[in-house]
Amino acid sequence: MFDERTAHSSAHSTIGHSIFDADVKTLDPAARRALRARAHRLHPVVMVGGAGLTDTVLNEIDRALSAHELIKIRMLGEARDARKAAMERICLALDAAPVQVIGKILIVFRPKPEEAVEKSGKTMPANKARRSAARRSGRG
Repeated sequence: MFDERTAHSSAHSTIGHSIFDADVKTLDPAARRALRARAHRLHPVVMVGGAGLTDTVLNEIDRALSAHELIKIRMLGEARDARKAAMERICLALDAAPVQVIGKILIVFRPKPEEAVEKSGKTMPANKARRSAARRSGRG
């Protein structure tokens, strides 16, 4: 089962598939609470403007979820019912779980695939390692 304390122990911890109930799009209450706490410090990474939820915006949300798992989306100028409908459409189209809707901010979660988590590990990309080494040696 999901342990909320482990989610709070590391801001970048990866929450696995075990937090989901039988349906991938449904979070249990403890997981939802932990994700809301993690999302508190986040800023919106996608903004939905006057054109609404287009395919391009959905693709951008998909990229953001692939990179971050947990994101905030700002809906500009939409009515409450339209924001709820947008949340449902996002979650259905991208196989994500709704975490919370606060005013014009939507919080959405989709866990990274297991193979992506295994590949990422804790190693630093080569270019970042070079920059880091250059800074330490005073050349950067």
